[in-house]
Amino acid sequence: MLTAVFDILELLLNILWWIILIQVVLSWLFAFNVLNTGSDGLRRFVQALDRITAPLYRPIRRVLPDFGGIDFSPVVLLILLAIAQMLLDGTERSLVTGGA
Repeated sequence: MLTAVFDILELLLNILWWIILIQVVLSWLFAFNVLNTGSDGLRRFVQALDRITAPLYRPIRRVLPDFGGIDFSPVVLLILLAIAQMLLDGTERSLVTGGA
């Protein structure tokens, strides 16, 4: 039972990691006019990803200094997610195996 909870949390972290990665790549493709910004479906998809990630980026953007138009908040968030994954794995290992 406990392993299933940790597996679900790990799955959610992985999904969030992919959402951030897809959002970053799509924002670059829009910025460099590789994708058609007139496509309504694609624009709605990007807006949905922005709505998911904006609340996560906001506190990081408040702390980070201005880098002249380069947004490092997705990188910081991915690092934080990796740290959370490591902590989750360590906690799971210590609880499931009894600390051995």
